[in-house]
Amino acid sequence: MVLNADYRPLSYYPLSLWSWQDAVRAVFLDRVSVVEQYDRFVRSPSFEIRLPSVVSLKTFVRANRQPAFTRFNVFLRDRFSCQYCGDRDDLTFDHLIPRSRGGQTTWENVVTACSCCNLRKGGLMPGEAGMWPAQMPFAPTVHDLHQNGRLFPPNYLHRSWLDYLYWDTELDP
Repeated sequence: MVLNADYRPLSYYPLSLWSWQDAVRAVFLDRVSVVEQYDRFVRSPSFEIRLPSVVSLKTFVRANRQPAFTRFNVFLRDRFSCQYCGDRDDLTFDHLIPRSRGGQTTWENVVTACSCCNLRKGGLMPGEAGMWPAQMPFAPTVHDLHQNGRLFPPNYLHRSWLDYLYWDTELDP
């Protein structure tokens, strides 16, 4: 797992992960500090190193203020669920104001939709179709996407990563 210089993950979903080869290369190039290690070793004829489990960049990488407008980020903003019926399967995206009626492909006009709802709505306006999204589309911040990403932990989390994933969340009183 890769942490920024402030020990926060570079991203929560997908989690910032490097292959073991990239992590070892970054250690040798002195670009990262090793924070945690696995119990496994990599050996060559002249040296031996424990595999890094968590590394921290030595130089702070500033996150973009505005996230990229991508299909994945639209799904993440909408929490990977159809905004019309809540289904999580066969997701696509829908233009609230159809392109055939002048709608643009922007954060403010695109929502996550399952294929069935997308076909049912077709080229109709939401009022004509009687289909309103659970959440109106908006341009998310990087913080919004990080918050949503925390709701979808990866399938596998090594125990050495856990201390670094959620340390910046607000604690319950």
